[in-house]
Amino acid sequence: MDDQLRIDVVDDAHAGELLTVRRAAFVTEAQLYGDAHIPALTQTLEELRADLQRPDVVTLAGWSGTRMVGSIRVGLEEDRALLGRLAVVPDLQGRGIGTRLLMAVLAYLPEGTNEVWVFTGQDSKQNLSLYAKAGYEHQYDQNAGDLTYAYLRKILGDVEVAEDSGG
Repeated sequence: MDDQLRIDVVDDAHAGELLTVRRAAFVTEAQLYGDAHIPALTQTLEELRADLQRPDVVTLAGWSGTRMVGSIRVGLEEDRALLGRLAVVPDLQGRGIGTRLLMAVLAYLPEGTNEVWVFTGQDSKQNLSLYAKAGYEHQYDQNAGDLTYAYLRKILGDVEVAEDSGG
């Protein structure tokens, strides 16, 4: 599966499919927190389409054949990026799709991006583990109603520069 994953920017033509993928993926988060009103589940198609048109947002998706199997949203702000809404369809979770999407983001960041931030629910142990393995370090927690978000950061530098492919 992992070798067949194609990652590309999502456009308006795939907005409905993207909304479906996100909703399917975030149901487990809603169950974990006992809250069906998390933004990934309440966003409308019109709001999603508007988000896809924003110049400061890049949304990537992973496809297996013609099926969208995952996605990630990247908000761009000066010298940093904020990742969000990392979603993988439930039947394919745990197969490296989320990791591939997380790593693919780096190729879409503008020159001069120094750090990448991500947040997730403090009790989302699987997400926290994924981000830690990808080099993100916990910075702080923030309460939002009954939910506590953990914010993690990855500093970009020479490590992120593509290796010389000479040979």
